[in-house]
Amino acid sequence: MLILLVLIIIVVVLVIIFVVMYNGLVALKNKVEAAWAQIDVQLTRRSDLIPNLVETVKGYAAHERETLDAVIQARNMAQAASGPAEAAAADNVLTGALKSVFALSEAYPDLKANQNFLALQEELTGTEDKIAYSRQFYNDTVNKYNTKIQSLPSNIIAGMFHFTEREYFEAAGEARGPVSVQF
Repeated sequence: MLILLVLIIIVVVLVIIFVVMYNGLVALKNKVEAAWAQIDVQLTRRSDLIPNLVETVKGYAAHERETLDAVIQARNMAQAASGPAEAAAADNVLTGALKSVFALSEAYPDLKANQNFLALQEELTGTEDKIAYSRQFYNDTVNKYNTKIQSLPSNIIAGMFHFTEREYFEAAGEARGPVSVQF
């Protein structure tokens, strides 16, 4: 009778451990997905601001059409991106294109003083800060999740229920160095 009671207690403890580990993995997986959704919200917000910025700049720098076209093309690429790797690559291209637009303001003092341009520049700067924070939060969450699914004993449960590694949101190699803008 005592052996049966001990076996039942062991089974109950193992079931509780299993449930806690599984729920922990599910919670981390959902946190990764929520963090990615937040990055997507901020990238969408930035994409929504870009047409207004381009229209404002067009009035002052009509002959800088190539730069403005590059921004629109980068924006479209960013909107079409899916998944962290593709989104990161598109984001890097868009960030470079936006830096070119802001460099234009140095060549056009009237544009630099335009209230619409300044307001859009301020909103984009705030959005870039939010994107940077969201990326960091996402990557931290992915790190915790990936570590959990690779560590014993939770890797056994992760394998049984097909929890797979997530990719980080990383800057491409060329985006890590200084940006040079030429006209």
